[in-house]
Amino acid sequence: MTHEFKNIIEEATKAKIHGLKSVLASVVDLDGSSYRRPGVRMLILENGNMVGAVSGGCVEKEILLQSESVFKTSKPKMMTYDGRYRLGCEGVLYILLEEVAFDEAFESSFFKCLNKRISFDIISRYEKKAGFYKGLGSEVKIGENYFSISNKTSKNADSLIFCQVMPPCFKLIIIGAEHDAVQLCKYAYLTGWEVTIVAGVKEHKSIKEFPGANKFMACAPEDIDVTNVDNQTAIVLMTHNFAYDLRFLVAINKTQPIYIGLLGPSKRRDDLLSQFIEYCPDISDEFLESVYGPAGLNIGSETSQEIAVSIVSEILSVARKEEPIFLSKKAGRIHSKD
Repeated sequence: MTHEFKNIIEEATKAKIHGLKSVLASVVDLDGSSYRRPGVRMLILENGNMVGAVSGGCVEKEILLQSESVFKTSKPKMMTYDGRYRLGCEGVLYILLEEVAFDEAFESSFFKCLNKRISFDIISRYEKKAGFYKGLGSEVKIGENYFSISNKTSKNADSLIFCQVMPPCFKLIIIGAEHDAVQLCKYAYLTGWEVTIVAGVKEHKSIKEFPGANKFMACAPEDIDVTNVDNQTAIVLMTHNFAYDLRFLVAINKTQPIYIGLLGPSKRRDDLLSQFIEYCPDISDEFLESVYGPAGLNIGSETSQEIAVSIVSEILSVARKEEPIFLSKKAGRIHSKD
């Protein structure tokens, strides 16, 4: 959800530049079940526009109405939403509303934190009943520094606390620049991931041909920049050239992404890994365990768009440590309680 919070901060910053107030709505607690879990947020602008969502649509209308009093008073408040008879979910949401009034020091530190791919914490103080209360509000902890979202937070020792660790934005590196790479880029962008495209130096491609891409590199395999590859990074090799895939695999052998996808049949994967191990005999088991090939889930994909869906789905299942099954076959809750 880091990318959602990033988008909220970006839009709140733009609103401030245009002289518009904004209110942050944070789901901080839940009794029962709901469409999404605590930690999801949205932004309401003074002109009535909304950024993001905390449910399937019904809750947002009530949040818009409840935010009017926050705009008028600049005081944080709690609202509750009982979805048992309206959402089809047997749950009560507890939502913290607070005016956004962070300072430039936070903006600078926050975006530096994102660029350096450092985790941060969001700490919210709340009550489990509707109304205005002293000590409500959220802080962002970056390193050893705390930044108030509203600059009005007066800590109350009796308040409940919701703390959320926010990892770096999830990133997908697509090595390849053919039509299927374009489709994968689109779906990864829609999922909220940061996308980097790596093309060969002779392919004469540009970032304009990859909607949603954040970065484009044209380089030889040995020159690929792997500085920011971490456990919030997935890599898919799809150059359609065995030799290039092998060279890129060798080039990233010192990294530890959470997922490495190989396009093509099982025999191609086996041949690729066999030659790769000859070049890198000391490769770690952790690296090899992160290799998935053929990339994607078995959902009957045929078109490049469908293949992109299957690859994105597999990456999600690996990153979330979930075994893919039909939800209709799953016993108990859809989401775990953590």
